[in-house]
Amino acid sequence: MSAADTQSQQQARLEAENLALRSRVAALEAELVEVQARTDAVVAHWQERAYWLDRWHLDLNALMRRRGAMEALGAVRVLRSAYRALKRARQRIGS
Repeated sequence: MSAADTQSQQQARLEAENLALRSRVAALEAELVEVQARTDAVVAHWQERAYWLDRWHLDLNALMRRRGAMEALGAVRVLRSAYRALKRARQRIGS
């Protein structure tokens, strides 16, 4: 093998590696855009919730420190699970 052949093979190998790396970078950039979009949506959701809590002058920490708050929260969870079970049963019957 001549030095020119070796050099051209090495050049071709480097170009192939460079192409693979560029495609990986493009895939990672696309993934980053997707993650950023999901993160932005989550932040917007929680900002909206915080806005309404502030507007209604509700302090959830103070509310949960009150006597009976944990019991009320447990009751809400029971009611919510019963509602969801009824909703699932209704969907099964309707399907």
